[in-house]
Amino acid sequence: MATINLHVNGRATSVNVDDPDMPLLYALRNDLHLHGPRFGCGLGQCGACAVIINGVATRSCVTPVSGVRAEVTTLEGLSAGGTLHPLQQAWIDEQVPACGFCQNGQIMTAKALLDHNPHPTDAEIRAGMEGVLCRCMTYFRIQAAIKRVARGTLSSAAEVTK
Repeated sequence: MATINLHVNGRATSVNVDDPDMPLLYALRNDLHLHGPRFGCGLGQCGACAVIINGVATRSCVTPVSGVRAEVTTLEGLSAGGTLHPLQQAWIDEQVPACGFCQNGQIMTAKALLDHNPHPTDAEIRAGMEGVLCRCMTYFRIQAAIKRVARGTLSSAAEVTK
């Protein structure tokens, strides 16, 4: 049994694991009870498990928990003080979700994209979101939500914070 120290959503925490190579996703969902990251493919190909580590959308299903040395941000860590993150509000405003399964990966990847490029072109959005799969094909609404945040045109319910 190994104790792994993590910093998740602004909080220091630790998890006890039998295998230090266990995927970060399992620690987040099973030990820390954070259910934003989803198990999709288990191969790092679909993006449903995305979290942000060092400003990069990272596939937590293929990231060994023992290798994480930086802050991990999950979907649950985006809102602050009961106020949705602008991307979360834009997802509502644009009515993005269909089944909702991929939304964690879409939002976390979009956040990493906007943190690096606050005003992306359509082509940059498509390139930045490439590889995050949506089986319901809501890609146009996803792009519209990202553009809404980039333009700063959110509904009055959202407070624009990073």
